[in-house]
Amino acid sequence: MEETFALAAFRSRQQVFRFDSALRRNGIAATIISTPREIQVGCGLSIQLDMKDAQKAMEVYRRNNPGNLIGFYRFTPSARSRISPL
Repeated sequence: MEETFALAAFRSRQQVFRFDSALRRNGIAATIISTPREIQVGCGLSIQLDMKDAQKAMEVYRRNNPGNLIGFYRFTPSARSRISPL
């Protein structure tokens, strides 16, 4: 079974770390990862989230607005990786 997760991509590494801190303060588990090459956007780092936390993470973003967000995506890594905006 393919695992699908949410991904937040930014233009600035500093903003990745700020958003990660905001998520943790709000009790949302997140992992900073290298942006998958299929996406090829941003600073090279993204935040990976469980799909169940994606809406909550978007609310945290709206409240904290760390800036430089490229977007939130649904990503399914596989031989034929799929990505779509959330």
